[in-house]
Amino acid sequence: MKVSVCMATYNGEKYIKEQLESILCQLNGDDEVIISDDGSNDETIAVVRRLNDSRIKIIINDGPRGYTNNFENSLRNCTGGIIFLADQDDVWLPGKVNRCIELLKTYDFIVSDCRVVDDKLGELSASHFKSSNVKKGFFNNLAFPRYIGACMAFNRDVLSIALPFPGHTKYIAHDYWLSLIAELKFNVCVLNEPFMLYRRHSSNTSTGGGKSKNTFSHKIMVRIISCLMLIKRVLSGGK
Repeated sequence: MKVSVCMATYNGEKYIKEQLESILCQLNGDDEVIISDDGSNDETIAVVRRLNDSRIKIIINDGPRGYTNNFENSLRNCTGGIIFLADQDDVWLPGKVNRCIELLKTYDFIVSDCRVVDDKLGELSASHFKSSNVKKGFFNNLAFPRYIGACMAFNRDVLSIALPFPGHTKYIAHDYWLSLIAELKFNVCVLNEPFMLYRRHSSNTSTGGGKSKNTFSHKIMVRIISCLMLIKRVLSGGK
């Protein structure tokens, strides 16, 4: 089955070549990497084009800016039956794609473990799952979201309910929404094997893998709005 790797980019020139090389070597000739760029003003697009790989498709996010909308743009333009999310600055470890493809014959949605590293790939944590106490289940992830989007892989059926993302991007990030949809409606596998180096540096656009800086009131609003959007989505039959 065709694999689509969906990536959102913004000013990622420093690390994107290393990340794409770690991904492309695991893909087949008919697979694809859909890169949605959010208006980068550095050399991100030029670096990608210099790889000269026909499996890479670059599109511009001409809708609202921000990483959640940018990921949605990438997901809307992918064509594979198996979908991986990828950040622009991580490094995939060997075997990630094949292991997830095999598990997706049984499960609908997989989130794998990762090693958390610094900008030079020095290890900060050997296991995100252990350091962040990651647990499976809808209510666990509603209350304590720990799944990292860049560690997700899923079958296309998940998108039939997950898209479009709710418009409240201030409160509902793409990976939080996907994790809730998956836990509510699909068969989820939490894979206790690290298949990625999750790079944390001063330019990261999210706090994934780290402590949230949001206020308590903001966190409460996140849960309330997410529940309301989930009820609406389920009642509408995923539309």
